[in-house]
Amino acid sequence: MTISGSPKKLCQDIADGYLILTVPMLKNYAPADLKTIVSSIAVVARELRQEAIPLEDVMAIKTRNMKLSRLNQAQVVIQAYCKKRRLPL
Repeated sequence: MTISGSPKKLCQDIADGYLILTVPMLKNYAPADLKTIVSSIAVVARELRQEAIPLEDVMAIKTRNMKLSRLNQAQVVIQAYCKKRRLPL
């Protein structure tokens, strides 16, 4: 199965918590698609880190950290899946 829509939008949905990557879901993607998703995760994480948030805005910092945490978790799940299946990433 190919990625429906934009890979960047998929990663933004992961960051916002609308989508959670699981192993059964990853079985539908080809190795090239998984590589595209991992690179898009890196792009979205980089964009999140570039946002300038005032130190007084604790809720915005918490929200950004949660988004980064979700992206990191998705990347770890994909890497573990590829390692177990011996897929090149």
